Formats: sequence, C-alpha cells, structure tokens
Amino acid sequence: MKGILMTSAITVSELRHQPPAGALLVDVRSASEFASGHVPGAINIPMDQIEVRLPDLGPNLPLVLVCQSDQRARMTAHLLAPCRSHITVLEGGTKAWAQAGLPLVASVKTRWSLERQVRLGAGLLVLIGAVLALTVNSHWLFLSAFIGLGLSFSGITDICPMAIVLGRMPWNAASHCPLPSSKEGLSQLQA
Repeated sequence: MKGILMTSAITVSELRHQPPAGALLVDVRSASEFASGHVPGAINIPMDQIEVRLPDLGPNLPLVLVCQSDQRARMTAHLLAPCRSHITVLEGGTKAWAQAGLPLVASVKTRWSLERQVRLGAGLLVLIGAVLALTVNSHWLFLSAFIGLGLSFSGITDICPMAIVLGRMPWNAASHCPLPSSKEGLSQLQA
C-alpha cells in the first residue's frame, strides 16, 4: 500500500512558509474553477483526468493536492494512493487560502463551473416539465424525458450538448485579468 500511509494534510500557513521540498502543487478542480482563482504556482489537472495524467506529475515528486475546500483533493489522494507516495492535501483548499488574505491567480471572472450550470439547467428543466405535466398538460412530461435522455447520452458519450450551448453564452465568455509577472507572483507567495 504505497500512498495511503503517506497521505497527509498541510495548513495554509505551513504551505506558505514551509512548503514540502520539491513539491508539485496540483489543483484538481475543473478548468473553469481553476481559472476563476487558484493558489499561485499550482497546475491544473482535474480530478477526472488525474489517473491518466500521472506521467505529467513526475514519478518521485511529492504532491500537494488542492481544491475548493479539500474534499475533492482528499478523494483524489485516495485515487492516487495505490500508485503514489508523499501525497499531501491543502486543508481548507483555495477557500482557506483566500480567507487567510493570500493572493489568488485569476484569469477569468468568477463564475459557476460549466458542470454546475448544466446541473442547474437540467434540474430546472426536469422540474418545470414535471410541474407543467401535473398542472397544464401531461405532454409536458416529454420535456423531463428528453432531458433524462440527454443526460444519459452525455454520460455514455462524454459529449454534453447543454454544456456546449452554455459554454457559448455571454456570461461564459473568456476575459483576462492582468496577471503579475512570475517574479511578482513568487515574491507574494514567499512573503
């Protein structure tokens, strides 16, 4: 059992003042969540890609896993435990980092992740279809069935038409914030 015994936690203060030597900081959130604000120096490998991207992580580097609150990071640590040692999870994630008043690197406006937008949209459409089927006309039940079919198609093929449409909406358009130079970002991290 390679990594289970080696998985540990690190506080924001410890990471800021005394990070593990040579550690690779990996943010396991979705790309849009990562872009909306992440710990300086972190790379983004979403949790659902982590196992296939193990070669990107370097075989002997210690890992510090980060997510929004630390739940996904802990789940990712358990996924990696059989094949990696020296895995650490940032306690409280980027939320704790921001609450400590430390800088986050952002490349887009803060917004809901595309996955969350799809869940909300699909849930509302199913609810509306069910309510209209009960109160107006039973044919509205087909709306709920159509959304269920779409979600099943998305799960089987990994293609989500609703996510494609939502990704093109104006509130999801890319916008870039001015970022500090890499030297400024490192000095802020070490300050």
